[in-house]
Amino acid sequence: MKTLIATILTTSIFAFGFKATPTKYFTREANITFLSDAPLEKIQGINNQAVSMLDISTGAMEFAVLMKAFEFEKALLQEHFNENYVESDKFPKANFKGTITNFADVKWTEDREYPVTVTGKLTIHGVTKDVTSKGKIIIKTGAISANSTFNILISDYNIEIPSVVKNKINNSVKIDVNSNYKPYEG
Repeated sequence: MKTLIATILTTSIFAFGFKATPTKYFTREANITFLSDAPLEKIQGINNQAVSMLDISTGAMEFAVLMKAFEFEKALLQEHFNENYVESDKFPKANFKGTITNFADVKWTEDREYPVTVTGKLTIHGVTKDVTSKGKIIIKTGAISANSTFNILISDYNIEIPSVVKNKINNSVKIDVNSNYKPYEG
């Protein structure tokens, strides 16, 4: 009798489409924008093809960004960015691997905006540095998105600015990150 009840319950659960809540979320369309706001010129690069993974069971978060996917208002800026500054052929991508330190404060099934702190390692131009950033996790009708704004010094990543253009490029660069995640089905 117990076996029959267990079989009926198991069959009923699968028949009604029982689905476990996913713990990993993914996007191939994260948006990363950087802005160098110098006295003589504002330089902005936009990349809408960053890949990111978020594990809500551990707070782990990763990003990978192809440097050549950054787009600029002027084609010449894009060429200089890839050839002279970040050397995209030699260092084709930037990576971030870290953790949402207060991920346990986020109620992943409750619609709300949650302030978070992310710490981890950012690698650009072959150089890895520790970074900490404030951000937000937004949950709306079950969809998860994340955003953050932080600054880096390009000199920390061994990116040299020629003296000829020192007044056009700020050493401090503002980075905005926006991601809309979907459940990972891998």
